[in-house]
Amino acid sequence: MTTISQDDFITSIADALQYISYYHPLDYIQALGEAYEREQSPAARDAIAQILTNSRMSAQGHRPICQDTGIVVAFVRVGMGVRWKTDMSVSDMVNEGVRRAYSNPDNILRASVVADPAGARRNTRDNTPAVIHYEIISGDKVEITLAAKGGGSENKSKFVVLNPSDSIVDWVLKTVPAMGAGWCPPGILGIGLGGTAEKAMLLAKEALMEPVNIHELKARGPDNQVEALRLELYEKVNALGIGAQGLGGLTTVLDVKIRDYPTHAAGLPVAMIPNCAATRHVHFTLDGSGPALLAPPSPDDWPKVEWQPAADARRVNLDTITRAEIATWKPGEALLLTGKLLTGRDAAHKRIADLFAKGEGLPSGVDFTNRFIYYVGPVDPVRGEVVGPAGPTTATRMDKYTGMMLDKTGLIGMIGKAERGSDAIESIRRHKAVYLMAIGGAAYLVAKAVKSAKVIAFEDLGMEAIYEFVVQDMPVTVAVDVHGISVHNTGPVQWRDRIGGIPVEAM
Repeated sequence: MTTISQDDFITSIADALQYISYYHPLDYIQALGEAYEREQSPAARDAIAQILTNSRMSAQGHRPICQDTGIVVAFVRVGMGVRWKTDMSVSDMVNEGVRRAYSNPDNILRASVVADPAGARRNTRDNTPAVIHYEIISGDKVEITLAAKGGGSENKSKFVVLNPSDSIVDWVLKTVPAMGAGWCPPGILGIGLGGTAEKAMLLAKEALMEPVNIHELKARGPDNQVEALRLELYEKVNALGIGAQGLGGLTTVLDVKIRDYPTHAAGLPVAMIPNCAATRHVHFTLDGSGPALLAPPSPDDWPKVEWQPAADARRVNLDTITRAEIATWKPGEALLLTGKLLTGRDAAHKRIADLFAKGEGLPSGVDFTNRFIYYVGPVDPVRGEVVGPAGPTTATRMDKYTGMMLDKTGLIGMIGKAERGSDAIESIRRHKAVYLMAIGGAAYLVAKAVKSAKVIAFEDLGMEAIYEFVVQDMPVTVAVDVHGISVHNTGPVQWRDRIGGIPVEAM
């Protein structure tokens, strides 16, 4: 009979969460490298190059791939022959492992979990509790799959109960474009079919932990209906032309994973959950011999891709920027930003809105006049860093505040990831402002452009405080220009039309 000790279990959880914070699954990286080689869209190719370069940098520096280090999801399969040497519950041990991982002083991970979700939304400060799923199985081992699920992709989860005669393919092809680019494609779609509502969602999440192997399936052909559905969805979702970061291109998904389960004759539950460009998960087994040992990948396993700024990228001095200058920027143009910018995301925007509602002004020292705001919640710095990984958050969440910020603060530009909604775009057009896009999934790379960082307001908000960053050659793309033209609208349309004339084997 196997005995699992408390220390071995907690250590294994903590070590695994540190491991996935800076090591991508190699199947994902290798599939992304293949997508880079066949990509024909310059903007998408540049985005993929940034993600691949960031991945290798994170692996070498042992720092998070993405500033959003996720909410922990644990699948714990316990053998019926297992005995425990502990005075803690299994859930308490999982959460203690999370606590240790996220507070590791050599690689601090961002705490994003908030309690009282419909009320105060107080940050728990240690990223606990995890979301834990249990299964009791035969045998005398404990099998654990851990994932750190980022909010940008998790927020795009979808569920529907179709009629038995409805088309799953039609629903997916209608739903994926409506998800926008906040899930940071190219990624993976996990789809759960059948069961009940909660079972379908769980199937979709579990499917995301499976290896990327669509290339093997394409080579041998499908053996059953689910495999045929995977292939059909893979081809048709990529034919939508959404592309990397929603900029338009050949690759939107690297794989489509499907799990199914028997269901009631009256319906067809369908769940879809995407994994982003910072996909993070690992599987290990405890057999009583000690903590799990996870072998680090070799640097040679990464594709030979080294991102460099485009030769024609426009260099911008943020300290002397004018409205006349931003009016000359073109949609899709690459920029390198140097100078001061302010940061702020959901909680900071709400604080500002509350101040204005009370007839008060901005906090002392905060001046957005002719300046840019970067939607980011950085990881805390370690080992002499200026700032930890500091990639963009989904800009769409700030759409509700965009009119207010442009009306009342003198702001002329915003930086985030993914598309903007129609109302925000109209406000940008009306104020002759701009929206710039940084690459989601390139947080460590972006952080290297930050030369100084200091909190100037709302320090109690932690990573959501307002910082002043001084940046040098920070790479961004003009996503919405002063005329309200959005590359997230034009790019996918252009590439969807182009893909129609590209042979399937070239995709």
